[in-house]
Amino acid sequence: MSTLASHILVIMLHGVGSSGSDLAPLADVWKGDLPGAVFVSPDAPTPSSFGSGYQWFSVAGVTEDNRSARIEDARMAFDATISAIIKENGFADRLDQVALVGFSQGTIMALDAVASGRWPVGAVVGFSGRLASPLPLQPAVGTPVLLVHGSADPVIPAAETTKAAALLQPLGMNVETVIMPGLGHTISADGAARAGMFLAQTLAK
Repeated sequence: MSTLASHILVIMLHGVGSSGSDLAPLADVWKGDLPGAVFVSPDAPTPSSFGSGYQWFSVAGVTEDNRSARIEDARMAFDATISAIIKENGFADRLDQVALVGFSQGTIMALDAVASGRWPVGAVVGFSGRLASPLPLQPAVGTPVLLVHGSADPVIPAAETTKAAALLQPLGMNVETVIMPGLGHTISADGAARAGMFLAQTLAK
């Protein structure tokens, strides 16, 4: 598996008001499952509206009605960020060996990348997120998805993960959900471990 894993690229997408360095430690957690994999954790393209960190899109005044439009507006900068990382690391013709891993707003963008069909990558892992993409969805059905969410999340309810799976599975996507009892808006050690096993199973073929 180690030989194959050296051909794996994992791109980690942070939440709003955060930065790439906050998710970078996941590489240490997963290097045992994915020995030799390349891990990249970029900053989102724009400074946060709330004064610290970065954001994929602004959540100032965000509502259920306008969120999808903000995601659509964020696609160009998101795609430019992902495309540059993929090209820089030599994966332009090997998207099936690329994984997108998101937390919170990073999950929203990772799910949008596959739900829109723009990025048919090898795997997506989403922690504590939601599917809020503009309709209609035209998903990359070959991309397996793992969604992990804390049952006590006060920021994005765990019901959003269940809802995302219910929307994507009938469209042909393989979506696995894990609800972590009592967990808030964070990534637990157990959740990270589950994600590492998932990435190894789906990418290190």
